[in-house]
Amino acid sequence: MATTRRVARVAELIKREISNMLLKDIKDDRVGMGMVSVTDAELSGDLQHVKIFVSIYGTEEARAQTMEALASATSFIKREVGQRLSLRRVPEVVFHEDRSFERGVKVLSLINQLSREREERESTAEEKESNSSD
Repeated sequence: MATTRRVARVAELIKREISNMLLKDIKDDRVGMGMVSVTDAELSGDLQHVKIFVSIYGTEEARAQTMEALASATSFIKREVGQRLSLRRVPEVVFHEDRSFERGVKVLSLINQLSREREERESTAEEKESNSSD
């Protein structure tokens, strides 16, 4: 069993290498349909499985096609990771779409909307008070 520090270090190296591959080495046009960035890599404690979380900017169709392209490029990515990092055993790579950015934007917009509504109510209440005191 690898130490947690080693697991984190190897996960970060895998994340960096896969990010570089997405930019330079993968020739599948479907990957370029949506802007893709690697947001996280979770490596199992035995270094046998890695979950790669990707954020994809684009339409739903572009996202689906990008995920298909990443799934079909998995064997190439695994082989390249093994060669570039000189690992004894190369972990199985699985891609997951990370939608946390979208959820964050949605939450922020809801907070902003509530803030605006509160300001409107407060200004309306102040106007009513000033009109009734006159």
